Amino acid sequence: MSAGQDIALVVLNAAGAALARRLRADLPGSRVHGLAARVDDCDIAFDDTATYLADLFANGRTVVGICAAGILVRALAARLTDKRAEPPVLAVSPNGLHVVPVLGGHHGGNALATRIAALTGGTAAITTAGDSVLGVALDDPPPGWHLANPEAAKPVMAAALTDDPPNLVIEAGDPAWLARLPIGRDGTWMIRISDRDIAPSDDELLLHPPTLAVGVGCARDCAPGELAALVDDTLKAGGLSPASVALVASIDVKMDEAAVHAVATHLDAPARFFDAPRLEAETPRLANPSDAVFREVGAHGVAEAAALAAVGQEGALVVAKQKSEHATCAIARGTSLVASEVGRARGTLAIVGTGPGDSAHRIPATDRAVAAATDLVGYGPYLDLLGDAVAGKRRHDFDLGAEEDRCRHALALATEGRNVALVSSGDPGIFAMASLVFELLDRNEDPAWRRIAIDVHPGVSAMQLAAARAGAPLGHDFCAISLSDLLTPWPAIESRLRAAAAADFVVALYNPASRRRRHQLETARDILLAERPGDTPVVVARNLARDGERVDVLPLAELTLDSIDMLTVVIVGNSQSRKLDLPERTRAYTPRGYAAKTHKTNKRSA
Repeated sequence: MSAGQDIALVVLNAAGAALARRLRADLPGSRVHGLAARVDDCDIAFDDTATYLADLFANGRTVVGICAAGILVRALAARLTDKRAEPPVLAVSPNGLHVVPVLGGHHGGNALATRIAALTGGTAAITTAGDSVLGVALDDPPPGWHLANPEAAKPVMAAALTDDPPNLVIEAGDPAWLARLPIGRDGTWMIRISDRDIAPSDDELLLHPPTLAVGVGCARDCAPGELAALVDDTLKAGGLSPASVALVASIDVKMDEAAVHAVATHLDAPARFFDAPRLEAETPRLANPSDAVFREVGAHGVAEAAALAAVGQEGALVVAKQKSEHATCAIARGTSLVASEVGRARGTLAIVGTGPGDSAHRIPATDRAVAAATDLVGYGPYLDLLGDAVAGKRRHDFDLGAEEDRCRHALALATEGRNVALVSSGDPGIFAMASLVFELLDRNEDPAWRRIAIDVHPGVSAMQLAAARAGAPLGHDFCAISLSDLLTPWPAIESRLRAAAAADFVVALYNPASRRRRHQLETARDILLAERPGDTPVVVARNLARDGERVDVLPLAELTLDSIDMLTVVIVGNSQSRKLDLPERTRAYTPRGYAAKTHKTNKRSA
């Protein structure tokens, strides 16, 4: 697990919470989990420390406990079964001076401890033998490197720490990260670095380096299974290990090809892409140049050219183009490939909702999408709602009303291979940016926009939180209508209001009024009053989950423009909605019909 992803900062008191909030700003994706009885300002509250820690650990979450290490040990001792599967667990002193990776040191714990210590000015107490003595951990190789037989790492490391250093055989790759490891000539153990598909002998540790680039091409809508089978056969024909595949490469018009991404997933390697001019530059090195391919895509080869472009001039083709009915594959070898430095990734666009206000009402999926983003696009105040989550991101602020501009900008950034989050308040699919993005795609202004990966992450909408604050006014059939006539003609809005009133829907009114729009709310009230009683409960919610929040329940006949603006949502009950006066405040709810169901059941029983 990489540092800064799905990290639970667990705190038991106010001092720990203060440090956790500092760390949260620099560890994207992390959240502050606080003991409810002692910590007020946290993202997630819990009651039983030992049970909560055990649940986090069982779910594979990285745990950073800003507490005594003994608390973590006692809570997790019974859960320790397989050290190769355990997530990192760290103990951090409340002053940040001491950071101890308690568990999972070689699964990201040591790296995370070092990062946290750098943030706090403290010391990472790395206690694993290889790291502390030699600065090398054979069972935690750099990204892209894979152990064929991880069970051999421990005895090889033990030998390196004594007077029996292992031998080293390098068949491929650059093992510079092993520079501090003692190497012998006649040791009991051997370390072999190879990208061949071989089985390790009993006396060796086999490491597969990231040296291979798999180039692929295919017909549109090629079956993923066909391309995956061709790639497997091509690797087998070359005697090459899938564990040494650093990336899957193709031409950029295949960025949205499901088969290419399925192969990348199959090989657990990222997909990277090149444009036609870059592939055409590899023509002199192609084993099988094709005029037909050039006429189709503007380059004399795709599979071979993409593989060669990925490994660069120092690399070479090791398996020439292989074919199936609808696909091609070729493999090139480089020294040590870093996929992020090769070609271009498929860009992503996450359309996210911040919820109505504070971070407590953002769903975890939104936090993960924001954490993964390189760029954040949105109306400036909406980006501000993300708080510390914007740290380290490129902000692209837009004014209110520039909706199409911000959507186009987000799409353009994603086509450059960036991971973009387009930020809305509330739910992005309710009177917000998601529908506009798909409308722009439908217009087909730029074909490259259709090649990016787009996901929509829902948020807590204003009407949902307003309903929750007031009780349960959305307990039966309801609809939502925006009273803004900037994009929708008022006659159409009025027609929808009349239909909703006649159908006796509970109605959530968005954008009820602004400084310029004053009559719409009163007209809506009168339309609804014509079909339901004057004492119908209405929820007026303003500044939800923000400073100055206010939620009132009043009769429909008394609904006026007082204290209503663009930061307000109004929920008008139906003819069955009820007001309920409770000791702490007045609530509103809409019955679902359970009383009638119970009456019928009792009648039948009688």
